[in-house]
Amino acid sequence: MARRILVLSLLAITCANLALAFEPSPLQDFCVADPSGPVRVNGFACMDPKLAQASHFSFSGLHVAGNTENPLGSRVTPVTVAQIPGLNTLGVSLARIDYAPWGVVPPHVHPRATEILTVIEGSLEVGFVTSNPENRLITKVLQKGDVFVFPIGLVHFQRNVGHGNAFSISALSSQNPGVITIANAVFGSNPAIAADILAKAFQVDKSVVDQLQTKF
Repeated sequence: MARRILVLSLLAITCANLALAFEPSPLQDFCVADPSGPVRVNGFACMDPKLAQASHFSFSGLHVAGNTENPLGSRVTPVTVAQIPGLNTLGVSLARIDYAPWGVVPPHVHPRATEILTVIEGSLEVGFVTSNPENRLITKVLQKGDVFVFPIGLVHFQRNVGHGNAFSISALSSQNPGVITIANAVFGSNPAIAADILAKAFQVDKSVVDQLQTKF
């Protein structure tokens, strides 16, 4: 009897953990985001559904190339709940990414989403790094029509390895995936992380850290 109770208890704990591991399904047709709403639990408050219009569920301009004239040579055009309020609670979003020749999207993470990328034009070198302690780089050169997945929370990057412009479309498993660009977060935090901490972490001279912090 004691063994049976133990097995049932473990099963209950396992089921509870599985239930907590996934976002609940929406309990209404939609929840158009109301940024001015006073209550937020996990996302934006819902607008009165009777006030919903087609404009709350649409976005125009994804066919327009982003301006890549910047130090990275890339531009992300996001389509998240900030652009389409009707995405609120639905757990999906998009992004168009444009790349100048040899332009990069630097190492970054999406803390709340897995990303699946499709190359529309050009050739892209993409990759992600597995978690500690292995830190294994998984990378591939993609051609037009190829698809690649970046698992949630893992550091990843893209680079245009062609001689012309390139662009890709990404789908993400959150209406608000977030992005943490590693260099910006480490060297451009506000207030700054102490240079001696970063010097020890990166095993470089403090002057190198001082120089990097001036760039972000």
